[in-house]
Amino acid sequence: MKDKKSAKLNNPHQNGHFSPFKLTKLLDPEASWDKDQLGDVLHWIRQAVALLCGLLWGTIPLVGGIWIFVFLAISTGIVYGYYAMILKIDEEEFGGHGALLQEGLFASITLFLLAWILMYSLAHF
Repeated sequence: MKDKKSAKLNNPHQNGHFSPFKLTKLLDPEASWDKDQLGDVLHWIRQAVALLCGLLWGTIPLVGGIWIFVFLAISTGIVYGYYAMILKIDEEEFGGHGALLQEGLFASITLFLLAWILMYSLAHF
């Protein structure tokens, strides 16, 4: 009886579903990643950075096209630092640096510009 219960608790594919994603995996360099999981994590990191930078840029207020490039540099640096230095993954297994750095890029630019423009307009007009 105990064997059946412990087997159910240890089975990650219980009822055909995977176990919930654990937050400790985000900082574990020994964790195994598949392409979709890593892509999702990089996408959402980039979205969080975009929202934070957009709100900050609009509040300060910063104007000019140079700040778009500053955001891109910050966002790309954070994503690169995360997968190369924290997770220490082999980027060739996931399509190379280009594929990983491009993950969520265009959606984050859109979110960044939306947050920046809205915050600037609401705070300063």
